[in-house]
Amino acid sequence: MEADKTKIISAVNLQSQADAELEQKLRELKFRQELRKDWILFIVRDVVIFSGAIAFVFAICGYSLFILINR
Repeated sequence: MEADKTKIISAVNLQSQADAELEQKLRELKFRQELRKDWILFIVRDVVIFSGAIAFVFAICGYSLFILINR
């Protein structure tokens, strides 16, 4: 009777330990996914949009200068 209780308790402990390991792995995967998403947003927002805005400003300035020179 006593051996059955220890088997049940050890089975529960192993299961909870396995659940804890899976939970830890899931948290790590979520963290990596969030980090990847943050980097993608950084690249899109700060690199692509900023570069596009700078190019647009230079294009407008160049066009204005071209119009002024041709007058």
